[in-house]
Amino acid sequence: MNLNEARRTFASYYKPNPWIYWSDFLLSAGLSWAMLTVGTLWPAWSLVQVMATIIGTFAMLRAVLFIHELSHLKRGALPFFESAYNLVFGIPFLAPSLIYVGSHGDHHRQNLFGTLKDPEYEPMAGWSAAHLTFFVVSVVAAPMLLALRFGILSPLSWVIPPLRSLVVRRGSALVINAAYERPFPKGADKVSFILQELLAALWIWGLAYCFMFNIISMKWIWQWYVMAACTLVINQVRTLAAHRYVNDGHKLTVEEQLIDSINLDGGSWLTVLAAPVGLRFHALHHFLPNVPYHALPSLHKILLRELPQSSPYRQTSEPGIFAAVAKLGLHGSVETHSPIERHEEQ
Repeated sequence: MNLNEARRTFASYYKPNPWIYWSDFLLSAGLSWAMLTVGTLWPAWSLVQVMATIIGTFAMLRAVLFIHELSHLKRGALPFFESAYNLVFGIPFLAPSLIYVGSHGDHHRQNLFGTLKDPEYEPMAGWSAAHLTFFVVSVVAAPMLLALRFGILSPLSWVIPPLRSLVVRRGSALVINAAYERPFPKGADKVSFILQELLAALWIWGLAYCFMFNIISMKWIWQWYVMAACTLVINQVRTLAAHRYVNDGHKLTVEEQLIDSINLDGGSWLTVLAAPVGLRFHALHHFLPNVPYHALPSLHKILLRELPQSSPYRQTSEPGIFAAVAKLGLHGSVETHSPIERHEEQ
């Protein structure tokens, strides 16, 4: 079997399993809410509060990363799942599906991947360790920025057209590439977009009201913020281990895109927790983006068994998140060749 045969065979072979999606998401979201409550009720820095924060952070990470699956699910494949995601988790934790669905597809377009029009790609292999560290740490401000975006800028933008253009194009997508401009939603997507903004604004102003009248405490808000910030930091580290980030803006072939992406083959508990919902197999996901997350581990084993030793697919493997991040950090400080360059030499 070669890569072309694998794509033809498995591109539409696997279907999303509703039972897996619903149970996994609801358990993850429910655990996030439960640990948020426990962390609020117990004294700060007590063992129970610290453990609740850690468990809640990884549960929150797993729940929020279903937003990635939403961006790939065909319309109608899982009825009401996106609505449930937004109501149960996305809006309360300021991660509505609008910030990913509608923009993430550009990261998978062959003619856009790794270029200036890719929202989730920068040539980070050339960044210094300090730059990479700032990339990870800077996201601790994201919860506050999201509250500002949905609580204040959204309502204002509905009556100020120039601000509306800025908010939609530059403040409505999770990006690595700061120059990316999200396209305006159209049709039914536009209605969903505005509805999500409205519900997020109502949630934020509702929280503000509850805080002013002592219905919720500052400790609850602080616990929410700490869990959200930790979730974002872990996801940012996981993002560093998703690609090689060696491309400088040129268009890549399908094989080059595959080689630039990473599968985390290591089964350490930390890698599994930090790259949930199929994201350990990011190279396989880029190769076959419509395969549901729960099918990726078994499909990865099949490809390793069936593909020849010379297959470019085998160049995508790293033993874990830390190994991939370390290699990215070393790329700019030592003389080496990128996987794409090695492939071209062969």
